[in-house]
Amino acid sequence: MASAQVIPSFSFGAKAGANFSAFPANGKYDNSSQAGYLGGVWARFGALGFNFQPELYVTSKNLNVKDDAGNENKAKFTSLDVPLLIGTKIGALGLGGRFYGGPVFSFAINKDQNLSGATSQAVNLNYKDANYGVQLGAGVDIKDFSVDLRYEGGLNKLSYGPGYSHTRVSIFSLSLAYKIFSL
Repeated sequence: MASAQVIPSFSFGAKAGANFSAFPANGKYDNSSQAGYLGGVWARFGALGFNFQPELYVTSKNLNVKDDAGNENKAKFTSLDVPLLIGTKIGALGLGGRFYGGPVFSFAINKDQNLSGATSQAVNLNYKDANYGVQLGAGVDIKDFSVDLRYEGGLNKLSYGPGYSHTRVSIFSLSLAYKIFSL
C-alpha cells in the first residue's frame, strides 16, 4: 500500500539525535572522530507524491587531531544547520518509509579548540563560519514518531596544519523526531 500524498499536507515537529563526525586524515595527521549531538525543529510540505522538508537545528561536531610530533587539538564545533530536503514517502496507516536528499547550510556559532603543546598551531583547524554540504538519508515513520539515518558530505574544504592540509567533513547522524501537529 502506498501513500501518494496527492492532497497538500503540512507537518511540524521537533527532533534530537546523535552524530558521528569524520574529518579524514591527510598526510602526517591522525584524526580521531567523536560523537556529537543535534536538536531542533522541522517542517514538511507534501503534495503529488513528493515533500519538501526544511529543518533548523543546532549540531555539535567533535574530533581530535594529532600530528607526528604528538601535538594535539581537541576541537568542538557547534553550528546552526539548515538542511533543505526533497523526498518521497511510501506506506500507509501511520507506518511508512521516507527517502530524501538535498543541500545543507551550516553556520558556525562556536569554534572551541583545546590546543596543547608549544607548537599547538601545528594542528589548529580553520573551521569556516559557513560550510556547505549534501545530505542523503532514509527514515521510518511510526504514527507521530520518526527515526532518521543520514549521511552528510561536506562540499568545501577545511584547512589545518603547516602547509595547510585540507579535508572535508563527513557526518553520520541518527535522530528521533516527533510530529507536534499536522494539517
